[in-house]
Amino acid sequence: MIYRDFQNIKLSALGFGTMRLPLNPDKSIDEPQVFEMTDYALAHGVNYFDTAYPYHASKSEIVIGQALARHPRDSFYLATKYPGHQIMDVYDPAEIFEEQLRKCGVDYFDFYLLHNVCEVSIPTYEDKRWGIIDYFLEQKAQGRIHHFGISSHALPDNLEKFLDRHGEHIEFCQIQLNYLDWTLQNAEKKYRILSERGIPVWVMEGLHGGRLCSLSDEELDRLKALRPDETATGWAFRWLQGLPNVTMILSGMSSMEQMKENIKTFETSEPLNEAENAVLSEIAEGMKNALPCTSCRYCCAGCPIELDIPLLINAYNDARLHSSSFTVSMMLDTMPEDKLPSACIGCGQCAQVCPQKIDIPKAMSEFSELIPKLPNWSKLCEERAAAAKALKNKK
Repeated sequence: MIYRDFQNIKLSALGFGTMRLPLNPDKSIDEPQVFEMTDYALAHGVNYFDTAYPYHASKSEIVIGQALARHPRDSFYLATKYPGHQIMDVYDPAEIFEEQLRKCGVDYFDFYLLHNVCEVSIPTYEDKRWGIIDYFLEQKAQGRIHHFGISSHALPDNLEKFLDRHGEHIEFCQIQLNYLDWTLQNAEKKYRILSERGIPVWVMEGLHGGRLCSLSDEELDRLKALRPDETATGWAFRWLQGLPNVTMILSGMSSMEQMKENIKTFETSEPLNEAENAVLSEIAEGMKNALPCTSCRYCCAGCPIELDIPLLINAYNDARLHSSSFTVSMMLDTMPEDKLPSACIGCGQCAQVCPQKIDIPKAMSEFSELIPKLPNWSKLCEERAAAAKALKNKK
């Protein structure tokens, strides 16, 4: 197993993410298989386990806590997150934190994150009524949290502004990072922001929700000509191994087969060379089938509605490629109705000045039709909060 230095400890480069645990036919967590996977992970050098309050209807923390309780406490590092991104009437960090400690069966968390610091949740995290950030900094001072960080799907500029205000307290940051989102979701800019500030990067969605495991035969043939024995999954992880500021790469493994394949990949560090990176970049571009917006913003100058057209086109490209992702929905939730694609009046001034000849009014119309079909982030947050409340009321 490859290990990365983080302060005074060594972390396995591969972490076990518990958002996609194996399930029984009735959709409950397959606990025996989770126990078996946890045992295998620890036996083969994985020492980082990541969970969160809402995962698996608030049951992920319980199951992974039980799986790890069968092992010495100093043999693993456990991370979980505060759900400030969820829609609640009241935010009580102390109540949630104490509940998480009980659910996981531990006295402290090695790593603790503010969950999904983004446009929707930043006002909650910074609201003085709740005192969320101050509370968790106090828990760190008391030794109940060893390392404090954030996960984030925020746009780069908003991530940077949040770090301007709170960066001195943030020891690590978890972002969606893979060779497709490097450009599709501007992950490169987020990575650069964190690297310039000396904040180590934790990777989530390194396989873009599994999309990067399912390449076409033509794409696989191109890769196998360079590395005959590497899998599509391995290529995605090798790409991440080439980023010097990446410390932790999480994988939401749902089976022992996935666990074994990933651990085999992380037995060695074999980052891609320049030629291999170039081929992977070409494959990523081919996946997008995207509108070729270059964000020159010529279109914005004459827009009578003052839409942020490049932002909307990028979101449209993302939604078409990964229609099951909540990322676009989260962003749209932060925007007023008069800035959504449905506000476009179809005047065509934007298309007339677009150097790429994009039919922008058509794109805005198609995006508007696609939005109702996307996963509803606000609804999911409400459902998760209701499930957590129901679970608490049963106790």
